[in-house]
Amino acid sequence: MTAPNRNTLWARALVDELVAAGVDAVVASPGSRSTPLTMAAARNDDLRVFSQLDERSAAYFALGRARRTGTVTPLICTSGTAAANYHPAVMEASEARVPLLALTADRPPELRDSGANQTADQEKLYGDAVRFYKDLPEPAPNDRALRSLRTTVARAVGTAEGADPGPVHLNVPFKKPLEPTPVSGDVPADLDPVAESGRDGPYVDVTPGSPEPGDEELQRLANELATTDRGLIVAGPADPPGLDAEAVTALSHATGFPVLADPLSGVRFGGHTRVAPVIGAYDAYLSAAVAGEGSVGEGSAGEADDGDANPAAGWADPELVVRLGASPTSKRLRKYLAETGAEQYQVDPAGRWREAEFAATDLVVAEPSRLCARLSRLVPGGGSDPDWRAQWEDADRAAREIHDREGDDAPTASDGDEPVPFHEGDALRAVADALPDPATLFVSNSMPVRDLDRFVGPTTTSVTALGNRGVSGIDGIVSSALGAGSATTDDLTLVVGDLALYHDSNGLLAVERCDADVTVVLINNDGGGIFHALPIESFEPEFTEAFKTPHGVAFEPLSDLHGLEYARIDARPDAAESAADALGDLADAYARARDADGSHLIEVRTDAESSHRTRERLEAAVERAVHGGSVGDGGA
Repeated sequence: MTAPNRNTLWARALVDELVAAGVDAVVASPGSRSTPLTMAAARNDDLRVFSQLDERSAAYFALGRARRTGTVTPLICTSGTAAANYHPAVMEASEARVPLLALTADRPPELRDSGANQTADQEKLYGDAVRFYKDLPEPAPNDRALRSLRTTVARAVGTAEGADPGPVHLNVPFKKPLEPTPVSGDVPADLDPVAESGRDGPYVDVTPGSPEPGDEELQRLANELATTDRGLIVAGPADPPGLDAEAVTALSHATGFPVLADPLSGVRFGGHTRVAPVIGAYDAYLSAAVAGEGSVGEGSAGEADDGDANPAAGWADPELVVRLGASPTSKRLRKYLAETGAEQYQVDPAGRWREAEFAATDLVVAEPSRLCARLSRLVPGGGSDPDWRAQWEDADRAAREIHDREGDDAPTASDGDEPVPFHEGDALRAVADALPDPATLFVSNSMPVRDLDRFVGPTTTSVTALGNRGVSGIDGIVSSALGAGSATTDDLTLVVGDLALYHDSNGLLAVERCDADVTVVLINNDGGGIFHALPIESFEPEFTEAFKTPHGVAFEPLSDLHGLEYARIDARPDAAESAADALGDLADAYARARDADGSHLIEVRTDAESSHRTRERLEAAVERAVHGGSVGDGGA
C-alpha cells in the first residue's frame, strides 16, 4: 500500500488503528492543519464522519454520543484556539467518566514559541483532566515509528474506555504539504507491510478488565447485607454505558432493600420497575432534618392498625446503604444519608472517592453491576423487614398523588388565595408521560434535571435518561443531546432551559449537518430559575440584575434558522387558565411532535418565581403527608 507523502501515510495508519479498535465514527471540524487526519477519516469506508463547524459544539456532540454508547467517538481539529474549545467537554468527560479522544493537529515543533501564526502551546493543554496524553512525533516513514504510532493509538482508545474511562489527548504535529499531494521519495517502497498496513485486527488488542473483591471479601459483604433489616440501594448517575438494571433488581430481590434510583442511573425507568421496589420521589420528602426524627428507633418502620406502614407514626433510617454510581442529583438525599449514621458502602470501579459529604464508611473497588449480580447469588434472600420496604413505597405513593394534585393531602385553593398553578416540574411530568417506548431523554442542568428527579417517578417505559452531571455546566447541552441521539434509533427528546439553549444554540446545526432529529422542549422563564432556590433571592436589586438576568430573547426564530417545527405554550399564571389546561396543551403539542417527522421546538413560557413557590407548597404538602408535619421545611 503506497501513500503520496508521509503525512498521508501517518494519518492513514492512525485512523486505521482507530477503526481496528472499534471506532465507527469521528467528529471533525474544518481546518487546515488537521487536513491529513480529516482526509484519512473521510476516505475510510468504515467510519462515519460528523462535520461540526464549531469545535466546542463538536466536543460536546462527541461526548453525548460516547455517553450514550460507552465507546469513544474521536475528535479532529486544527491547531490554536480550536483545540482550546474542546476544554469544557474534556472537563465534563473527566468527571463524568465519558470516553473521549481529542486529536489536535499542531504546527511542527520548530514553529512553537516562534510567533508563527495560529501557533500555541498545545502540550498537556488539558492538564490533569485527561487519563493519557502524548505529543506524537512528526510523521516518519519508517517501520519503528509506524509501529509506535499504532501502539499509541491502541493504548489511547483502551485507556479512554478502560476501568476508569475518560478523555485522552493525542497532539499530532504536521508539516506541509497537508493535502495528499505526491512528494517524490517521501515514502520508502520497502516499508514492513505490518508497520505500514497494520495487523489483521488491532495492532495491540486491549483486553479490558476491572477490579473486584476476592471471594472472602465478597462473602463478608454478603453476610453484612443478609443480616441487615433496614438497608437501601442508592443508584446515582451511572457511568457510561450505565448500570445493569437487572443486576440491581436481583440484589434488591435478594436483600429486600428498596432502590432509590436517580433518574440518570439507568434504573428508574424500564420493565424491571414492575417487580422491583424502585423509589423515585425521595427528593420530595427527605432532608437532613428527617434523619433521626422518627419514633421508630431501632425497630421496624412502624405499623398502622391495618398492618400497613404509617409514615406519620415515625420515620425509620437505614442501617446500611449500598451506593452505586456517582453522587446523587438530589441534595436532600445526599444530606439525609450523611445524617443517618448508617454504614455506607461506596462502590466504585476505579477506587476513586465520589461522596462529598464524607459520610461513607467503606469503599468497595468493583464494577457495580457485576458486584450486584455476584452478591445477589450469595445473599440468602428476603431478609429485610417488610415494613421497611412499605415505608418507602407508601411515602413515594403519597408524593406522587400530591404532585398529580390528587388525594386528600394535595394542596388546593383552600390552602392559599389561588389554586396551585402550573410549575416547571409539570413540564417534565407531561413529557415523561408521553415519551415513546423506547426513548432517549436528555435533560439540562439547573432546574430541569432536578425537576426530573423530584417529579417524574419510575415507569415501565424504556427510557434512557441522560445529562451532563460531571461538572454540571449548562454549556454544550444541545450538542450533547444531539450527539446522544446520533448513536441510537430511539426517539430523542431534549428538555432544556432558556439560558442553556441560548448558550449552545449553534449546536442545532447538527440537526441538518448530522441528520439528528430531536424534539426540543424549551422551558423559558426568561433568565433561569435555580437562583430562586438560593438565599441570594432576597437581595435586590443585585438578584435580578446579576443573577436572574432576564434576557427577553425570542426563540421562535431558531425554528426558522434550523428547520424546526415550532409550537408555544404560555403556562405563566396570568396566561394559563389552570395548571390542567397548560398541562393538556403541552401534552397535545408534544404528542403531535412525537408522531410527526422531523425536528421540533416546543417553547413553554413559565414564571420562575411562581414555579419555585409552587414547588415549596408541594414540598410542604408532601412532608405533611409523609412525616405528619413534624420535620419542618427541610432543605432544597
